[in-house]
Amino acid sequence: MAIDPKLIDDLNSRRKKVILSGGQEKIDKRHEKGEMTARDRMGYLFEEGTFSEIGMHVRHNCHNFGMGKKEIPGDGVVSGFGLVDGRPVACAASDFLAQGGSLGYMHAMKIADAQKYALKAGIPMVTVNDSGGARLQEGVAALSGYAQVFYNNVLASGVVPQISMILGPCAGGAAYSPALTDFIIMRNSGNAGMYITGPKVIEQVTYEKCTMDDIGSAAIHATVSGNVHFVADSDAHAMDILKRLLSFLPSNNTEEPPHKLNTPLDLSADEGMSDLIPGDNRTPLDVQPIISRLVDNGDFLEVHKDFAKNVVVGFGRICGVVVGIIANQPNVKAGCLDIDSSDKAARFIRFCNAFNIPLVNLVDVPGFLPGKNQERGGIIRHGAKLIFAYSQATVPKVTLIMRKAYGGAYIAMCCKDLGADAVFAWPGAEIAVMGAEGAVPVLYGRELKAVEDPAEKAKRQGELLEEYREAFYNPYVAAGMGQITEVINPEETRAKIAFALRTLLNKKEVRPAKKHGNIPL
Repeated sequence: MAIDPKLIDDLNSRRKKVILSGGQEKIDKRHEKGEMTARDRMGYLFEEGTFSEIGMHVRHNCHNFGMGKKEIPGDGVVSGFGLVDGRPVACAASDFLAQGGSLGYMHAMKIADAQKYALKAGIPMVTVNDSGGARLQEGVAALSGYAQVFYNNVLASGVVPQISMILGPCAGGAAYSPALTDFIIMRNSGNAGMYITGPKVIEQVTYEKCTMDDIGSAAIHATVSGNVHFVADSDAHAMDILKRLLSFLPSNNTEEPPHKLNTPLDLSADEGMSDLIPGDNRTPLDVQPIISRLVDNGDFLEVHKDFAKNVVVGFGRICGVVVGIIANQPNVKAGCLDIDSSDKAARFIRFCNAFNIPLVNLVDVPGFLPGKNQERGGIIRHGAKLIFAYSQATVPKVTLIMRKAYGGAYIAMCCKDLGADAVFAWPGAEIAVMGAEGAVPVLYGRELKAVEDPAEKAKRQGELLEEYREAFYNPYVAAGMGQITEVINPEETRAKIAFALRTLLNKKEVRPAKKHGNIPL
């Protein structure tokens, strides 16, 4: 006996009503502006025919301010799961065409259901933010909804990858959920913006005038605040970045990253590597071409590209092994570590460790950035985050000392005693407590002070500088103490790192039992 056709017609009618959301006219206007609707975004992200929706027929339960008779299709959010490049992914996308995508209690429950599904299934969780914020008519119920979403963000942290996209407004409490996720992708056009308090409130409270671009734009968050990891030119571009990011990540913390171990282990020399190294270690080196030669086919996905540029972090593969790369960038601030770069690198390291991604560290660092603002800003505790992150990481850690590695920054960039499994160094590497110009006056200050003739003093200081350089401006002192695994020809770099990574993939490291450590603020 077949099901009553009227029931099927009723189902289709209800589905159509939700899918059309704010109506065809609003959808058309959205398209005219070059923006996608929530359902367009789902259609672009997921493979055709694979999206299974959660809570399509959910209705809000608010009766305040005349809301009792108001219908909000899907309660302003599209949530569910489907396949992205053959892998299951869960998603919740605000629907701005339905009550401005405002978050009420049932709206939040749909997001929470998708989060819980992701946790149970062990699959990545993606949220698309395009919302007017909390639904004022629901009062504390909306706040309760936000809190449950935040709580699930924290439960999922380190268990499944969480990625947020800011493709419209994301204001007030709504901004905290993206901040709790692993990566944020933000569109740099249209009405996309993220902030806690807007320009009007800021002016009312502090009398400080500002614009939305000053506080909430993709440019500000990608360069100044560091809240945004990737900037997209359009909705489609944001989805493409998401797909590329997912291609480097495991679905959860119990799985290995998507290594391509059928890739041949190429141990041949790379003759072009030496050509990238300046003859003088004081000449700035651009680390980007070094990274491009290390990773397979030059395919490197840089994270936080426009923030704290003195450190470069991102994902790639070396002979098929997925790696997280942390590299000093001597072209910016001479490669010094500072407050922002320490934070940037530490958080990236912790993400990689949570999801079993080996770390490759490229070191060319003259020290921590000196200055009153750095000291007063807490460079001590921020630098300590980097030391904490490396020390806590149990994934394979391979370090290459390219040129300078001085003082505490040498330690902080994952030396052997901080847990590096293999440490390689180029023949011109300089490993010392500090540079010669700073060390000689300290070590030989009394001797130099006793020389009264200026010419003789300058001559003697030059001799002492050369003696110090000969003693420490090479990697062999450290190698002689067992701090360096091997001093290598730069042409051997990719082969040595690739082989070390392959042999370390089954690394086991036993740590003392504890609930968790206490990372510096």
